[in-house]
Amino acid sequence: MEPAGSEQRGAVRELRLHLVTWNVGTASPPPDVTSLLQLNSLGPTMDMYVIGLQEVNSRITNFLSDLAFDDPWSIFFMTVLSPLGYIKLSSVRMQGLLLLVFVKHVHLPFIRDIHTHYTRTGLYGYWGNKGGVTVRMSLYGHTICFMNCHLPAHMENTEQRLDDFEKILEMQFEGENIPSTLDHDVLFWFGDLNFRIADYGIHFVRESINNKRYNLLWEKDQLNMAKKKEAFLQEFIEGPLQFKPTYKFDLYSDVYDTSEKKRKPAWTDRILWRVKNLCQHASKEGEFSEEEQTISVTLNTYISHMSYGISDHKPVTGTFGLELKPLLSDPLIILNPEGEWSAEHDVLISYSAVPEFPSSAWDWIGLFKVAFRHVNDYVTYAWVEDDEISSNKDSKQVYMSAAEIPDMGGEFLLCYYSNNLQSIVGISQPFQIQPNRTLIEKDLTQEENSWMQKPDNLESLDEF
Repeated sequence: MEPAGSEQRGAVRELRLHLVTWNVGTASPPPDVTSLLQLNSLGPTMDMYVIGLQEVNSRITNFLSDLAFDDPWSIFFMTVLSPLGYIKLSSVRMQGLLLLVFVKHVHLPFIRDIHTHYTRTGLYGYWGNKGGVTVRMSLYGHTICFMNCHLPAHMENTEQRLDDFEKILEMQFEGENIPSTLDHDVLFWFGDLNFRIADYGIHFVRESINNKRYNLLWEKDQLNMAKKKEAFLQEFIEGPLQFKPTYKFDLYSDVYDTSEKKRKPAWTDRILWRVKNLCQHASKEGEFSEEEQTISVTLNTYISHMSYGISDHKPVTGTFGLELKPLLSDPLIILNPEGEWSAEHDVLISYSAVPEFPSSAWDWIGLFKVAFRHVNDYVTYAWVEDDEISSNKDSKQVYMSAAEIPDMGGEFLLCYYSNNLQSIVGISQPFQIQPNRTLIEKDLTQEENSWMQKPDNLESLDEF
């Protein structure tokens, strides 16, 4: 794991982002999501996964248990991604809407000011079956916002969809100096947006799809039509719809709705984005220079995944390149294990902070398995003030008791959690902890003794 802070200030960095939107129709997770997450891709691995789900099972029994524990979908994606070196950075849920953000460990010290929000729009704003869930953050000093929405259904509700989206855009995050959604450097908008294909009859729509002439349908797509009329939508960019409309399918098939309703196919599931600098410079032609553009977004793929049949929607993914000039080049905290760590004795951690770091008595350093799932998935922790044993102007030392160290040892890493910033601000390289040999030898001796006693037991059984 290379320290991200070793890059020079001003050097352009490219991050790869994989974004998923999927209306899962209250279903349980599928057996495999390798293709959905492009885990077998030959190119560079992703730096960040952003997963937006709609219609996650929110029956009252499920919802109450999910409030106390992670829901099945969160657990599922953590199980898939944590062994690959991703941590669940943040999540937000509102009834059936769920938004998950996973990042590679190396980026953690450069992601700050993480906030979540949800906006109800169902039943005049009192019910959360429709609306939006949002996660925002500062990524290498640039503000990024992710907005997963489920807008009203049915052909005739275009205006309601637009009104609801405007309401979601107007929401404010709690906290000081946090920009509004449209003031973020980059805003991703995705979800089951429920826009339909107007005017054309079902026969023409299906024929166009069968002949892969999707472009014949683009101009009657309600979102495309709205983008031409509504000023607030014109700043949002979307890739070409070069895949089949993703709604409505019979379950476990790639056959469009054969029920009595015979819903007309539609591109309900969409991913759009907006770059603030582009919007500002579009109105000042001739004044734009490349040097002013400190972050840019490139769409690499925009596809649907027809092989998934657990719901009547097909999932849609967008893979993006985020090119940015890091405004943060050094982590706030650098920390390391001191000497060789063993479960047989107390151990030491040394760390140093930048001068402006806002430390707190509630800061802590956690010991994590290398494949940890989220910030609370620590093995043990030490309070940086209560467990401090030495301090000078360059570094401080904190101890952990041998009793807290896992006896079997293994590969671990250390993370410094800032209470004021509510995030991990420093992470060590992975390191080995030696097992407790005394305990292992004792266990082996006990095992040998139990094996030596077994023949006697077998003989006594033979007598019966």
